[in-house]
Amino acid sequence: MSAFEEYKDELEHFERMFGRERGRLAVSLDRLTNALVLVGQHGVYCASQRNPAVPAMDIRIVAQELAHAKELVQSVMEERRQAKEGLR
Repeated sequence: MSAFEEYKDELEHFERMFGRERGRLAVSLDRLTNALVLVGQHGVYCASQRNPAVPAMDIRIVAQELAHAKELVQSVMEERRQAKEGLR
């Protein structure tokens, strides 16, 4: 199932609220946030062998990549919002 089918209702809601581009970005942010939560929960059970207080290296790398992707999406949403406000 594609993302457009699986998140149809959520996409319609956010596209109506923010417009097509920003609505899709908002849904993307929600998906990234959910992925970060799941990786964080998994990190609790997959501790580093060297330092049991931190998650395993692969979990930390995945979490960092997701966090960076989320930061980039957020920056695009903010730029789109500013551009829209600048047109008013």
